[in-house]
Formats: sequence, C-alpha cells, structure tokens
Amino acid sequence: MTSVRSYRVPTHAMVLAAGLGLRMRPLTQICPKPLLEVGGKTMLDQALDRLQSAGVAAVTVNTHWLPHKIEDHLANRKGLKINISREEELLETGGGILQALPFLGDQAFYAVNADVIWRDASIPALHRLARVWDDAKMDALLMLTATVQATGYGGDGDFMMDALGELTRRPERQIAPYVFTGVQILHPRLFRDAPSGSFSINRLYDRALEAGRLYGIAHDGDWYHVGTPDAIDIADAEILEKEGARARLLF
Repeated sequence: MTSVRSYRVPTHAMVLAAGLGLRMRPLTQICPKPLLEVGGKTMLDQALDRLQSAGVAAVTVNTHWLPHKIEDHLANRKGLKINISREEELLETGGGILQALPFLGDQAFYAVNADVIWRDASIPALHRLARVWDDAKMDALLMLTATVQATGYGGDGDFMMDALGELTRRPERQIAPYVFTGVQILHPRLFRDAPSGSFSINRLYDRALEAGRLYGIAHDGDWYHVGTPDAIDIADAEILEKEGARARLLF
C-alpha cells in the first residue's frame, strides 16, 4: 500500500482584492471587481468559501478601490477571522502582500487573487497545494493550469514546468504550456529584502526561480479567467452547464 505523506494546511491566507478592475468598466465604476457575481455568488465569497472549507482560520483581504464596499461586505462574514489591509496607494501584488505580512504569521500561507474562479476535481486544489508544499526546498508553490484549456484566457502562458514541478519562465516568442491561476502558497521568507512601496510579486518569483525555489502544480479541474464583462457571461454559462450536467448524473 502506498502511504500518503502527511501535510499541514496553512492556517492563514491572503486574498488580493485591491485592484482597480479597469478592464471590467463600466461594471467596476460603482462596484469593486471582487464583489461582482459569477455563477450566482461574488468572486470574493467564492475564494473565502474555498479557504474556509480547506481549514484556514484567518484571512487578510487588501482593499483600495471602493474599499468601504468590500469592508462592509466582509463585516457580515461568519466563521473566519478577517483582517483588512487597506492600501491608500495601490501597492500591486508584491507590495500588497508585503504590507499584510504582520497578519500572516511566520509560516507558509495561501495567497489567492479575489477575481479568479476555479472548480475542483476529486481533491480540492488547496489541499493538493498543501500536500505538495515542501518547506525545505520551496519559497513559492503556484497552481498552474494548461494554457490551451484556460477558459477566457487569450495569452501565451507564463511558465514551463519540469517533472519535479520546478518552474522556468516562458521563452520569448514561444507559448508556454502553463498559465498561473492566481492561487498559491508562499512563505514569508520570499519577501526578505523586498523593495518598499508598490511592486509586482514577479520580481520575487524571479529571485526564487534563480535560487531553484519556485515550484508549481498543474490544476486538474476547471479555471476561468474573468477579466472582462464578456468573460463573466462565458464563465456563467459554462458553470451553469457543468453544474446542471453534474446534477443530472446525481439524480
């Protein structure tokens, strides 16, 4: 019998919800993008539901655009300790997490973009990440999905991945087989000697990559890139169709 390596689910998580949502205009002129609904539920609540189901106890949410709307929405949330990291100046992905580190503890934590939608296969993706996480050799573990299967995504992908999960960047003028989903486990040491102010977490990925400490896993369920109003309609239709097919199989 093959034994399963024991694993620890991170107790803390960061949900990145501070973006301006410019490509979602005019919807985001009066509503922050994370509070837009896909499949009948806000994108923010879908991320929080998955984190709570995985066993996370405390979640930090950063805010910037229309922050009071997100903060008021979260005030009604039950079952999770919610911390707010408000950004007076938009700090991007790297700066946003760096500012929130005091809330996130000294161990590995989940970081999830508030505007991504995914459906799990038989094992929840957050548990698959926790199973694969190896504190001795990783500073970041990214959940990736196949570029050609990413619903609503029209780019050239982000990463190449070897058999052991170690990542390299997409070569120039080539299509990479994997795109980053916006779901990951990070360790606070990734942010050691990070720049101050606003910066992209890609700068820290590149440093981890050079040190051989940037890894990935391939998501085995569905993932939806919801970047424009049209993408909401596409995701809604596909989720409705798949949930309907699943219900028919059960009954």
